[in-house]
Amino acid sequence: MSTFELEVLQPERVFFKDKVEMIVVRAIDGEIGVMAGHEPIVTPIGIGKLRIKKDGKWREAAIAGGILEVNRNKVVILTDAVEWPEEIDRQRALAAKERAEKKLQQKLPPDEFERYQAALYRAINRLRMIEERKNGD
Repeated sequence: MSTFELEVLQPERVFFKDKVEMIVVRAIDGEIGVMAGHEPIVTPIGIGKLRIKKDGKWREAAIAGGILEVNRNKVVILTDAVEWPEEIDRQRALAAKERAEKKLQQKLPPDEFERYQAALYRAINRLRMIEERKNGD
């Protein structure tokens, strides 16, 4: 199977950089799969899973949204946060979920509501990744 270079970049680190066979990530209008030779695109991505196929095996990470750029045989994902399930601190994710839920019960201006709603989605996504890893999904 053909490969392409994938770089997943955070402000403070290079999360992943290697040749891969395929990725699947949630775009704004649904999941998008990218293989070698994909048409060039730039699109926002949502909170969810980043699935990476390398050497015939899939690996998943929790991603907090970002930008996906596909050019020829190189894909770059820019994101503020991405973690392998084993890197996720369950207690921190639970605390973030509880904080966001508590804030969302208050009357908030629209921009704050959106910020806490996104924080809740990120926390739920992180907790789901931990559970799936534990259950072997």
